[in-house]
Amino acid sequence: MILGHGQGRAMQVSKDITDVLDVICPMHMILNDTGHVIHAGPTLGKLWHKEDLDGARFLEMFEVLRPRDVADMRKLLAAHGEKLHLRKRAEPRSSIKGVLMPYGAINGAVVNLSFGISIMDGVRDYALASTDFAATDLTIEMLYLIEAKSAAMEASRKLNLRLQGAMIAAEEQAFTDTLTGLKNRRAVDHILPRLIERGSGFALMQMDLDYFKAVNDTYGHAAGDLVLQQVARALVEETRDRDCVARIGGDEFVLIFEGLTRRDLLSDIAQRLIHRIEEPVNYKDAQCRISCSIGIALSSESSPLSEEQILANADAALYLCKDHGRAQFRFFDPTQTPSAPVPPVADPDGPGAHAD
Repeated sequence: MILGHGQGRAMQVSKDITDVLDVICPMHMILNDTGHVIHAGPTLGKLWHKEDLDGARFLEMFEVLRPRDVADMRKLLAAHGEKLHLRKRAEPRSSIKGVLMPYGAINGAVVNLSFGISIMDGVRDYALASTDFAATDLTIEMLYLIEAKSAAMEASRKLNLRLQGAMIAAEEQAFTDTLTGLKNRRAVDHILPRLIERGSGFALMQMDLDYFKAVNDTYGHAAGDLVLQQVARALVEETRDRDCVARIGGDEFVLIFEGLTRRDLLSDIAQRLIHRIEEPVNYKDAQCRISCSIGIALSSESSPLSEEQILANADAALYLCKDHGRAQFRFFDPTQTPSAPVPPVADPDGPGAHAD
């Protein structure tokens, strides 16, 4: 089998030998006495994206990093038995390990190559598979281990994502009022301390529905639930996405506005909320009519600033609204003290006697 030329004479290598080497050393090369390739294992063809490497010169294919100063075939042969540290000259410039042994029959050499620790780069860059390596090559075991590790890590990643999603869902559920979809008192207790700790200014509105008890008494709890859901919708539509809107009791709501402390803007919001909530809610053949009272407290005017204090200030402002006729809003004023909670009063526009 004629496989190459060197110094003007034909070089022959037994096909039996090449067939054996192709199986047990699929990354080998047979070099003639001038350092030209006269046979290459099947895997090496993938490194140069071609099958036939015959005639290529080894030292033009690889840069020898160690041993140093290997520039010709004579010095390459002198390094027989040593570990060769090589780097491909063509892109991608993969690092390759090798060992060379003289092949006296042709005055040349056999070089066996390996990716060594950079095997994963080789598999990725050249799309190598287990069939590209000798069956006894430990690389195969490494590939299996890496594949198993990758599969285990992927399964772990998916499990972690599922657990994280379940935790987020559970946290959302824990912080959500099931009837209205708003946040609940637990969410307020979670958010307020963090706002206070950050030191950023904020405003807090405490809102009670006026005449809501009459809706429940007259039309039943199903009508009351519908009214609460319509109120929640109005609160969400009249506030920003980043504002906290929470239902903390039967007909009690808290709104927290981070970074918003201007009284004129807060007054506009409160007035819009009152107007929206006074819109009648149709239930069967009836119209449910309510209103609301809103107390507003600013973080800058709550001293000492704490969750309890700012809620108490907003609550005091709220009861001042009830003292003065309801369906209105007020800012906390430390010079004014609300009276005791007002008794039920008749609503001339509502369906009978109404109370909070």
